[in-house]
Amino acid sequence: MKSGGQGAGDAAEPAGGVGELKRAAREAIERRRDRLLQVSVYLQRHPETGFREEHGAALVADWFDGMGLPFETGLARTGVKARMKGRGSGPTAAVLGELDALLLPGHPLADPGTGAAHACGHHAQIASMLGAAVGLACVREHLDGDVVFFAVPAEESTELEWRRELVRSGELRHLVGKADLIARGAFDDVDMAMLCHTSGENAPRLSVGDSHNGSVVKRVSFEGRASHAGASPWRGVNALKSATLTLAAIDAQRDTFRDEDAVRVNAVMPYGGSAPTAVPDRAELDIVIRARTVDALRHACDSVDRAVSSGALALGTAARTETTLNYLPHHQDPVLVELCRANAETMFGREAVAQGWHRGASTDMGDLGEVMPVLHPFTSGAVGDAHSRDYRVTDHVAAAVEPAVLLAWCVIDLLASGAGEARRVLASRGPRRPAAEVRSAYEELRAGFDADSAFDGADYGGASPPCSRASADGNGIAGSGPEGVE
Repeated sequence: MKSGGQGAGDAAEPAGGVGELKRAAREAIERRRDRLLQVSVYLQRHPETGFREEHGAALVADWFDGMGLPFETGLARTGVKARMKGRGSGPTAAVLGELDALLLPGHPLADPGTGAAHACGHHAQIASMLGAAVGLACVREHLDGDVVFFAVPAEESTELEWRRELVRSGELRHLVGKADLIARGAFDDVDMAMLCHTSGENAPRLSVGDSHNGSVVKRVSFEGRASHAGASPWRGVNALKSATLTLAAIDAQRDTFRDEDAVRVNAVMPYGGSAPTAVPDRAELDIVIRARTVDALRHACDSVDRAVSSGALALGTAARTETTLNYLPHHQDPVLVELCRANAETMFGREAVAQGWHRGASTDMGDLGEVMPVLHPFTSGAVGDAHSRDYRVTDHVAAAVEPAVLLAWCVIDLLASGAGEARRVLASRGPRRPAAEVRSAYEELRAGFDADSAFDGADYGGASPPCSRASADGNGIAGSGPEGVE
């Protein structure tokens, strides 16, 4: 979100131009190959969940300190951010690595005490981010702009109730890491950002241009009245049946969602009563709603809200819904995608680089993509299905070292030779707006989804049940993007 200066530095490019810079960066990364592999393997065996990644953050800080890079720590609790100065003023590109693991106690590499496990490959991202820093350090005097290296916390959506308490206490502003960092202004001095994520089994060598669903989480509680289930069930108000009717109403609407919107609604019932001998007076649902665009996400949320109201109305229970936007839909910058594709084809061959597709999962890179151009390729190197006990990075070269080279090459293309490519990326987004204004619009968009609403089925008087409806109009924030994304 920082506006770059116009002047390039005075240092001449090496004889081989950008190609020579890329060769030098790759050789530097290869010289540190063993240490980078050790980082990926070590973090894989020492997983930490989001906003608790103290050990991983300390490892990153030690690397930055050893490289002589000035850095900040404790950003959104555990984030670590370093800046590498180029030869002159210009745009700033960020290379990111996500610190957190999942909660998956059944995973063979899970921490026996916490149940955390790296079943999504973020440990390899940290190694690739550090590797890119190693490669770019040897060519920094030829870059017309700065590079930020940022280890970011809490991409995964886990331990939500604990995170909600941190939000209520003011320690966090949002449930996921990049959203919290954006709100705090930690990306105000960055113009564009990138990371490389591992994919699952049978994935192509590299996938470029993928998109992801956004998601909203809802915690719904139904309050009824307890009574003896055998002797006087008519005296009770059954909250469990309100919850099960809500689930049925959600299921009844699944075929009303458009295929192109990629809507997913998943729910669990963490509580449905204390004993079968009593009419349950309380029941709870945790619901995740995903969709490809902001408008589709709003529509799906309205459908779920109506289902909640119908469940409460049928039994006469009181329903309270706490709604939080988790991730915005993720769409990558097309100029960055093509730049990455060209570098990937040079590295791996054209046949090894696949066209990206839409994935039903979600990522908080969607939030970052709302305020700046982002790049998010997927690499091979893992077996099993992501977020499962079978998932594991087995080829750390493919998952960590080679992505370090790819990211370093992309930054060189962006910032060498007067940073013309970086300026082209920024120009494609339309007129620039002040960072504070962009951040304010981003917060307004998120706030349009967040709500704490109530519906009393016992007091329904014939009017249409209220359904929360986001107020933001869905227009883009930081310039143009794919139609229907913002």
